[in-house]
Amino acid sequence: MAEKLAPEKRHSFFHGSQKVFEWDQTLDEVNMYITLPTGVPTKLFYCKIQSKHVEVGIKGNPPYMNHDLYSPVKTDSSFWTIEDDILHITLQKRDKGQTWSSPIEGQGQLDPYAADVEQKRLMLQRFQEENPGFDFSQAQFSGNCPDPRTFMGGIRSD
Repeated sequence: MAEKLAPEKRHSFFHGSQKVFEWDQTLDEVNMYITLPTGVPTKLFYCKIQSKHVEVGIKGNPPYMNHDLYSPVKTDSSFWTIEDDILHITLQKRDKGQTWSSPIEGQGQLDPYAADVEQKRLMLQRFQEENPGFDFSQAQFSGNCPDPRTFMGGIRSD
């Protein structure tokens, strides 16, 4: 079942005709994938992850990505790696379950249809996680979900 809940494909952000990065998300994290320029040793690349900001560049040069994040992240559990000329940034969401429309504030936002599909996929993932043993794979979601802190099984908790 977990494989059905994983992102079906990565979203791509282009600037003009150039792909800047690809990304996907789960309930817990947002992953960014940046293809690195060829001919530069990987040890010269750096990534700085702050609570609401990410910076990527080549040491000794101005950063080529220097943007605010869509939403705050947990810096102590966010990290980056380089493998096969791909810089992979894992951003741990501060607010688990929140649907991001893009990793970068104001850049490459999902269109309304894609955002709705993403929200429903994350809701399904959330229900599966909160109710192990139940199969929600055929469930249809409207995109709205009651706040579990104030509403439990049809009975208000306050």
